[in-house]
Amino acid sequence: QAQFVESGGALVQPGGSLRLSCEGPGSIFTLYILGWYRQAPGKQRESVAQITTGGAAHYTDSVKGRFTISRDNAKNTVSLQMNSLKYEDTAVYYCNTAPHGGLAWGQGTQVTVSS
Repeated sequence: QAQFVESGGALVQPGGSLRLSCEGPGSIFTLYILGWYRQAPGKQRESVAQITTGGAAHYTDSVKGRFTISRDNAKNTVSLQMNSLKYEDTAVYYCNTAPHGGLAWGQGTQVTVSS
């Protein structure tokens, strides 16, 4: 059973912005490092960003300076602000615990960057 519900994906032009949100079970939000992952067509799922329980964030090199991860433990949500989007950011985006996505995966949310 999926434990996360992602939302906010859309079709956006290159250079545009999106904000993704993920809601999860309250039992995990104060205990785990959380992360955003993505899977592009024909590729393996990859980690995009992680945030510790204390709010320290880490990013894969390709999104540094463009994406910002945040979490609200009181609301059981983790968000991903994506700016300066590029064609290669097109993927289905998922949230899960980090660093390996140890809980059941949700449906994800589709982000398509296209002109």
